Amino acid sequence: MSRKRQGVHVCPRLPSPVTALAYDLGHGHAIPEHLHPEDQLVYACRGVMTVRTDAGTWVVPAQRAVWIPARTPHSILMSGAVSMRTIYLRARLVRRLPRTCCVVNVSPLLQQMIVHLCTVGQLNRRATTHAHLIDVLIDQLETVQAVPLQLPAPSDPRAARVAAALQGNVDNSRSMASVCAQAGASKRTIERLFQQETRMSMGKWRQQLRLLRSLQLLAAGEKISHAALEAGYSTPSAFIAMFRKALGTTPRRYFENGAKDISSRS
Repeated sequence: MSRKRQGVHVCPRLPSPVTALAYDLGHGHAIPEHLHPEDQLVYACRGVMTVRTDAGTWVVPAQRAVWIPARTPHSILMSGAVSMRTIYLRARLVRRLPRTCCVVNVSPLLQQMIVHLCTVGQLNRRATTHAHLIDVLIDQLETVQAVPLQLPAPSDPRAARVAAALQGNVDNSRSMASVCAQAGASKRTIERLFQQETRMSMGKWRQQLRLLRSLQLLAAGEKISHAALEAGYSTPSAFIAMFRKALGTTPRRYFENGAKDISSRS
């Protein structure tokens, strides 16, 4: 059983240095805010997961994973039917990954390892085969590449109010000057705060918000035309161009390729 500390569920420490678990979860399923004593790799075989922390939001499409360092309070929301595979690793067993959350590409070898480890469950170095698996897993994790699927959260109250307003209405037709004024600062001040605190211009941050929102909608089964409009694009072609620039392919091919990868392993 989990226990609570200051309103956050704190999960008990796991006995093994590496533990792998598999979950199949429905659209809209939410895992409330909690934390683990272990580092965590959360991989999406299917569907899209949205991970939120105080530092920001990370959207994890199929065939990607999110790295969550130990003792990071986080919640997870499912878009579409999600096949989640989670690897818990004793804190700092993998030393080259950052101590902040990030979405990472998952190599074909690492994909197969994650699926296999979930059939094993708990790994212990006292077993020779388990020790070899742990070493290969660490080697693979120390070479993963991060992908820009995060939305950092500004901490200044004025910028945070602007971010909340944009997240609450992605297709916000009001002028940014009006949104900023209602948040208590000029547009110029908010632009400076976004650049300082998120390392993105407000325009780039808003574009990233729209991309992440579109991934959630497409995973939930929405048509490209509907996802484009809901994400704030006037035409599907403009949305597809943005998607291709960000992820290197069209939305249709992106999700079709994920489905093919899943069927090839089933």
